[in-house]
Amino acid sequence: MQVSDNAQRKRFGLAPRWWIIALITLGTILNYLARSTLSVAAPTLKTEFGMTTEQYSWVVLAFQASYTVMQTVAGAVLDALGTRIGFFVFAIGWALSNMAHAFATGWMSLAAFRAMLGATEAAAIPAGTKTVAQWFPPKERPLATSLFQMGTSVGNMIAPPLVAFCILAWNWQAAFLVTGALSLVWAGVWWLAYRDPVEGKQVAPADGGAAKPATRSDVLRSRSFWAIAVPRFLAEPAWQTFNFFIPLYLVAVWKLDLKSIALWAWLPFLAADFGSLAAGLLPPWLMASGRSMLASRKITMTLGSLCMVGPACIGLATSPEVAIALFCVGGFAHQLLNGALITLCADVFDSRTVGTASGMAGTSAWVGGMLFTLLIGQSADVLGYNPLFVALAGLDLVAAAVLWGLLRNPAPGLRRAA
Repeated sequence: MQVSDNAQRKRFGLAPRWWIIALITLGTILNYLARSTLSVAAPTLKTEFGMTTEQYSWVVLAFQASYTVMQTVAGAVLDALGTRIGFFVFAIGWALSNMAHAFATGWMSLAAFRAMLGATEAAAIPAGTKTVAQWFPPKERPLATSLFQMGTSVGNMIAPPLVAFCILAWNWQAAFLVTGALSLVWAGVWWLAYRDPVEGKQVAPADGGAAKPATRSDVLRSRSFWAIAVPRFLAEPAWQTFNFFIPLYLVAVWKLDLKSIALWAWLPFLAADFGSLAAGLLPPWLMASGRSMLASRKITMTLGSLCMVGPACIGLATSPEVAIALFCVGGFAHQLLNGALITLCADVFDSRTVGTASGMAGTSAWVGGMLFTLLIGQSADVLGYNPLFVALAGLDLVAAAVLWGLLRNPAPGLRRAA
């Protein structure tokens, strides 16, 4: 269903696109709250089900594998059905899948529910990127992207105190039921409040001058796609390690209990919010200083990569407080560089193709995250976490080099209006 510009203004006010990105941000918060429920509950569930770290890594991998495959599918579905219908269907799916975790009886059934959750949560980032491409001009895209990207860290930030409260007040099952129910409520709000922009009256032309949107094959043959997809493959392991393993690291290395995890584990994600904000503010400043649009994204991504030296030094930490501080540097760094990479999809692909391109780049990212999770499962109990944190920093520096080496102006058939 589409509505006139006047109806949009009446519904959302004079700047409907900022209300829309606020709604996307809230959905992203609840998406990441749902997926982060497991990491906070992991110490409890390891005891409940007698799980080893390797078995827990397989549970995480079940989520990552289905998410990886479905990122590409979700992007294509969003391009085919439109953001409103597509995102609504996926939101209902992840809400119910998350609530189903409460019925797990062991690590294998938990892995099955994680796979369901991964398959349905995969639409969040492609939906946000597509919305930015549809509604925002180039100078506003970094800030718009950073706002919905902040939802990823806010969701992770809320999870430790909320999930710990549910477990301590009721039981671990309640944590999954509560976080899933919140997503159900948001899905209803999304359906009632969101409308796609009127065809032909988007903020920027939909096709960037091309006669028809690029196909998936066109995207895969594009140098610009690989300039985004390869760095995302190399950078994503850091964020997924922070998402899924910080509580286990704090228990294994510093012997913290659930209350202490609730007190400390949200701080890296608060720092990540500032990284997201910086990813939105730095590129426009660089452009105002004479840098090109693409150069502003490259510089932002590189600064984030350099900051990853912080978590590489976690092995030198002398207390859990120092370790958390270095995780905070890592959270800031990753969201700074990732904001630039996600924005690039909206920069170089037209709005009818950006969901597909973003989804495929997301699949590349999650393949990297999945492989690194497998490495953690096989080596953390033997070698410890410290070498893994050093490796994460090295991967991000390589990612920056790849971005500078590959990214050029996109081909005319793929480029959106600048």
